[in-house]
Amino acid sequence: MASNEPKTISKAIGEDHKALDLYAENIRSAKTIEDKIKWRNQLTWALARHAISEELTMYPAMERHLGEEGLQLTNKDREQHQAVKEDLYKLQSMSPSSESFSPLLDRLMTDLHEHIQHESQEDMPRLEQKLSREESQALARSFERTKLISPTRSHPSAPNRPYFENFAAMLAAPIDRFQDLLKAWPDQTEVAEKHRSTSKL
Repeated sequence: MASNEPKTISKAIGEDHKALDLYAENIRSAKTIEDKIKWRNQLTWALARHAISEELTMYPAMERHLGEEGLQLTNKDREQHQAVKEDLYKLQSMSPSSESFSPLLDRLMTDLHEHIQHESQEDMPRLEQKLSREESQALARSFERTKLISPTRSHPSAPNRPYFENFAAMLAAPIDRFQDLLKAWPDQTEVAEKHRSTSKL
């Protein structure tokens, strides 16, 4: 496939999953509390947006194209997301100096990897079989656009189904983005370089 060809939904989701692993690893390897906080904020920002965008774009597509099987799969996905959101909600405000921080990060990533495995082995192959390449690419564009307007922090008590979740996201996102202005972040040149280094592996 040509490198400039639009992403399929599987590729868009997979790239996010790799980025989340990258951010978690940088939390673990950071030498100072300040740098750990920056990468914690980066992980929170990316994972919160990713989860909501999946729930608003990919999961409805699975339910439309896969019927009852799709509904069963997305019910399991939403259960897994809820565990991840609850872990992230605690992590996003916890100081890396806390004794609870590293075990919580490990639990979060364990929960997330369980969910990633379910998506990669169960969800995506079934959905891609039902979609043309053009439909998959259109769904990937919708997924990426939705991330641009999604909340950037975890809100585990918010609804997790379309329409109700859309409304909750519209209320939460502006507040989250204002709070983001007050946070410390890794230098975006460094983030981009780490992404390039990972893509070469």
